[in-house]
Amino acid sequence: MIKLCIVAVVGLLVVQLCAGYTTKYDNIDLDEIIANDRLFTSYYNCLLDKGKCSPEAEELKAYIPDALATDCAQCSEKQKEGSKKMLKYVLEKRPEEYAELEKKYDPNGTYKIKYQKLIDDIKAGKV
Repeated sequence: MIKLCIVAVVGLLVVQLCAGYTTKYDNIDLDEIIANDRLFTSYYNCLLDKGKCSPEAEELKAYIPDALATDCAQCSEKQKEGSKKMLKYVLEKRPEEYAELEKKYDPNGTYKIKYQKLIDDIKAGKV
């Protein structure tokens, strides 16, 4: 669940409902977020309601539930790829943060089951 949540986290930095998520944030540099601890922590704290949110992080947070529930049906291809990239990063490099996000966005484990294959593929290096 949180897997896609994190996936959605950055990949959905472009989220905004209306016949598909907005693409106005599709050019955000995900590598910069990954490489910059302060920037990553800012997004992370926003998603957990522990800090202020930038406009793009606020949109992301608002639409994570929809993205998780619909398999990112309204995401652009770039958003889907970005989501996978961020999920991979969080699973491999930030497991504690991943666990906290999972607690918030998947308290019943519904999405963990739904996205287990994707998680397994990431851990196996297939994604």
